[in-house]
Amino acid sequence: MMSKTAQEIFNFGATTDECIKCGKCIPVCTIHNVNADEVTSPRGFLDLLGAYQRGNLELDLNAKAIFESCFLCTACVEACPRSLPTDMVIEQVRSDIGKKFGIAWYKKAFFLLLRHRWLNDMAFKLGWVFQTCGFKIQADIDSMSSRFNLPMLRADRLLPSLRKTSFLNSHPENISNGGKRKVAIFIGCLGNYNYVNVGNSLLEILEHLGIDAFLAKDQKCCSAPAYFTGDFDTVDYNAKFNIEYFESFSKDVEAIIVPEATCSAMLKIDYEHYFHDQPEWKARAVALRSKIFMATEWLQHHTQLEQLLASKKKDTKIVTYHDPCHAKKMQGIHMEPRNLISKNYAIVEMSDPNSCCGFGGVTMQSEKYHFAKAAGIPKADMIKKTNADIVSAECSACRMQINASMNYVDAPHVFKNPIELIAEALRD
Repeated sequence: MMSKTAQEIFNFGATTDECIKCGKCIPVCTIHNVNADEVTSPRGFLDLLGAYQRGNLELDLNAKAIFESCFLCTACVEACPRSLPTDMVIEQVRSDIGKKFGIAWYKKAFFLLLRHRWLNDMAFKLGWVFQTCGFKIQADIDSMSSRFNLPMLRADRLLPSLRKTSFLNSHPENISNGGKRKVAIFIGCLGNYNYVNVGNSLLEILEHLGIDAFLAKDQKCCSAPAYFTGDFDTVDYNAKFNIEYFESFSKDVEAIIVPEATCSAMLKIDYEHYFHDQPEWKARAVALRSKIFMATEWLQHHTQLEQLLASKKKDTKIVTYHDPCHAKKMQGIHMEPRNLISKNYAIVEMSDPNSCCGFGGVTMQSEKYHFAKAAGIPKADMIKKTNADIVSAECSACRMQINASMNYVDAPHVFKNPIELIAEALRD
């Protein structure tokens, strides 16, 4: 797929013509498994995109609803004999949708926060102060549920709880652990404001390994939420800032490690896709790729962590591992977290760890949450059948979605990022 030129990839008509209608994408398509209609299938999306580019399809509200129903899980790309980039062309058309219909005010407000960390810091701090007024807190799973039934905020839905102080604001920017090696950390928004123990655990691991940490406090959101929604103005602003910022310190660190699959994929892969028509910025994004790693990927291949874990005692807890779409399908990362976890925990595989959890992005988590819920419950049932104590995935978006889905099926599993499990093993 990546051997194609940008012009070829974003020529919807050419991509449509290349589809041989073999149907291998149908069984793995997340939305088609929820909404069994040929229109909401990879083949359907490609046919409609081709018609749109040829001028035979009006981008009306019906077309908008169809193109916004894709989870962008990339399962179809993985299954396709020709690796047709269905996700990439849908991301592109969502920009046209945003320009024609505008972006909902609450999404625009959210994306504004993602542009300005000081505003985000203020909003989350205020949210923490008042969260108990409107939400019941479940501290054991870092979640909360609404006290009231509201549109898109039903009482049975779990959301990530807020923290008083963000991860980045809880530590100095430079942390010395011996000075022989140094890495930068890109933490991601959910890890920074909600699941802060992921970052704290990563710092613990680096301390054990004697590796200095640079927290890169000026980092902005990777802009995956804006990219998947079609707000390309926010993507352009944040991506260019991050690239320039990474360039300023990349020579001083071995790697930029990211304990989040979606953030890592956005920085490493989707920046290149987004800048397909801006050659200078595309080249700069590509030049940084060799520095960016998912956390477990870098820790396994570039440190002695595996050997260190092997010297620690085994835990009795059983773990089942979910493969985030942006880890396995986009980056090929799936054995690394398992290799590290298995040193101290027994792993039992669910029936299909590669199936999408159903998070699907901002639109899927708001006005189309009924699709996210429908996709999430089968994954929760799958996890429940393993009888594991803990479900793990290196992705906070998956964590948010799986916690909510497990609540619907009344399963008491605890979710932990593999980084958290590794840190716990090292404490013994």
